[in-house]
Order: sequence, then C-alpha cells, then structure tokens
Amino acid sequence: MPNDNFRRELGHVFDEMAGSPSAGLPDRVRSSLTVPPERRGPFWIAGIAAALIATIVVGLLVVANLNRHPTSVVPVSQPSPSASPSASGTPSPSTSPTPASNLPPFTCSSSAQHFDFAQVPPLALVATVRPGTHTGYDRLTIEFKTGHPTDIGLTEQGSATFTQSPKGSPVTLAGSAGILLTIQGADEHTAYVGFFDFQTGYPVLLEASQVQDFEGTVQWGLGLSKSACYRAFFLTNPTRLVIDIQTH
Repeated sequence: MPNDNFRRELGHVFDEMAGSPSAGLPDRVRSSLTVPPERRGPFWIAGIAAALIATIVVGLLVVANLNRHPTSVVPVSQPSPSASPSASGTPSPSTSPTPASNLPPFTCSSSAQHFDFAQVPPLALVATVRPGTHTGYDRLTIEFKTGHPTDIGLTEQGSATFTQSPKGSPVTLAGSAGILLTIQGADEHTAYVGFFDFQTGYPVLLEASQVQDFEGTVQWGLGLSKSACYRAFFLTNPTRLVIDIQTH
C-alpha cells in the first residue's frame, strides 16, 4: 500500500476511535509517521559497554572491601608423626617422659657404675627338623630359634631300639643300628610344629624319631641300615645342629 494511502487510512481509523480530538493531533501523528526515527547504533555495543562498566564497579567495590577488612591468616598446626602400628594392628602408645621424681639423681663422681642382673639361660626352642640325603652322606638338621642348647650328646648303639622317656617304653625304628641324640637345655613343644617321626628310606639313615621332650631335654633316635661314621657340627644364622652319616 502506498504511504499516502496508508496515512489516510490510519487517520480515518484514529478519528473513528478517538472521537473528535484536538485539531492539531492528527497532524502530529502524521508528521511522526512521515519523519523516520533517528538511527541509533547497534544494541550489542551498548550491552558490552554496560557490562564493562559493571565489571569495573564490582572490582572497585571488592578492592575497597579488602582494604577495609584485611584477611586474617590462622596458622594451622602440623600433625605430629603418628606411631607405627604395632603387630596387633593397634597404634603403639606414644612414649611420655618419665617424671623426674622417678629418676635417680645425677652422679658427678669418677667412680664406675655397675649393674648386676641375675640371668638364667633360656631354653633353645627347636624350630624345625629336616632330614635329607646327599652324595656320600645322609643328613639330619635341627634348627633352633633362641640360640644354642647347653649340651649335645651322640651315642652309638648296636640296635635301632630306643627308650621313650619319661614313659620308659621301648620303640624300635627301622634299621639294625642306631645313634641316640641327646640335647640338653632345649624345648621341642613350644615352637616346633613339624613331624616327630621321619621314615626316609635313605641309604643309611632309614628313620628318625623323637623319643623324649621333657624337662629341658630332647632326644631323637636315628635308625641306621648299618653302623657308620658320622660328624656333628653347628651352623649359624639361623642356629642349626647338623648331623651327617656317611653312606660308604
């Protein structure tokens, strides 16, 4: 529709709706429709400018607030090293200093100090008993957990029959000869969980059996296929008694 016709139609509609307005009102409306509005810049430029201004204002307010209320730094105490867990899984108690009233006084003289403790040798606990065979000899090894026993004795005999102690009943092992091993100051029932009788089938050492574990004395009977030469010695780390029986 041409602009002139559109303006006329708009004027008629306006007159019908508003009644009889002032004489100059239609001219002002028509003038506003005739004169195009003033062009303005794109709206996004104004939005960016407003956002920048808001950011600057907020930054100034934050700086002013920080200067007014300085931040206080609270020192954090470092945790003390925790004690290593004990073997039971519970933390071991921390060591606290002994009260001074329980300590002896300082000694400033040049005289020597002497400490005397009554010591009783502990029993040598048998840990393992292992038979084995090698080229030229059969071997019996007895391992201890707490050091050397007080005494070791080996007695040859012409049969493989031994006496169980403290019952006193005889026990016959495989073979026709034997060696009685006696260990004083030993214990084979506290830490030992192995076998008490070994039927080996070796060339000379056919059977080894415990015949006593009573009141600090341990005995083993060795049943041999024949009388044979032997040697006994100790090894360390761990402590072991080794008995070798010659096979030729």
